[in-house]
Amino acid sequence: MLTRSERNEEKQKEIIKEEHRETRKKIVLTCFKIIIILILISIIFYLYTSYISSKIITVKEERITSEKLPSNFNGLKIIQISDIHYGSTIFINDIKRLIKLINRRTPDLVVFTGDLIDKNYQLTSKEQENLITELKKIKTTIGKYAIKGEEDTNQFNTIMKQSQFTILNNSYDLIYKDNNTPILLVGINNSKKNIDISSAYSYFNQPTYNSNIYTIALLHKPDTVDEILKNYSTDLFLAGHSHNGQIYIPYIGGIIKKEGAQKYINEFYQIADSKLYISSGIGTNENGFRLFCRPSINFFRLSSK
Repeated sequence: MLTRSERNEEKQKEIIKEEHRETRKKIVLTCFKIIIILILISIIFYLYTSYISSKIITVKEERITSEKLPSNFNGLKIIQISDIHYGSTIFINDIKRLIKLINRRTPDLVVFTGDLIDKNYQLTSKEQENLITELKKIKTTIGKYAIKGEEDTNQFNTIMKQSQFTILNNSYDLIYKDNNTPILLVGINNSKKNIDISSAYSYFNQPTYNSNIYTIALLHKPDTVDEILKNYSTDLFLAGHSHNGQIYIPYIGGIIKKEGAQKYINEFYQIADSKLYISSGIGTNENGFRLFCRPSINFFRLSSK
């Protein structure tokens, strides 16, 4: 028969065991809650980065003022689209919404700065036909221009030409509005190793060139800017390729850097007298998501005052 002290000791052991069981239950329950919360956060993060942040296209508006701009171009509206990467996160319904966004703003010029079809996507003939039909619906008062990115193939030429875009392949065009004073639009071919800056700027080799002409350059890889500025003055650069880092951290900037967008990655840079705007693009690269860096088009209003 147990003594009172022994019974008390046994009772105390039972109490301690029960406390341990309750503690383990609480730990297991807490761990379970944490796991559920982490799963929910992961699902929300995936849905946000893969669908909401990667599908809803925004419009970034900027006013650009230059005394060099001829007065007849005052109020000129330019829309830049870039890096559609069709087949990544962007398909025909997204293109239809994109065209509506563009036409609603009645642009004078629309420029495309490279990478139309995702390199890992095989476009069908029906999809190509649909894409041409939609891109042809873009309305402008002056024209539509395009340059190649490093992922663009001969399929790009077919689609853009049939969509009534003028392809600038290391070449230029003089843009006129209302009178005989033009501005210069230069297009750099950044596909693979086809870049030829001197040919693109061959306007300045003409005997009657205007050394003070307002110049806009279209290029895909923004780091090409430094090479251009060694020899040619340019007022406005419009580039793509970087996707603005695709993951944007406040006060830090874009995170994912690509070859050709190591130095210039974010949306705007002032380089001496030149302005460089880099589109965040429409589609995505291989990872298929964006964070705090939504797809967008750039909408510029030019002013001579």
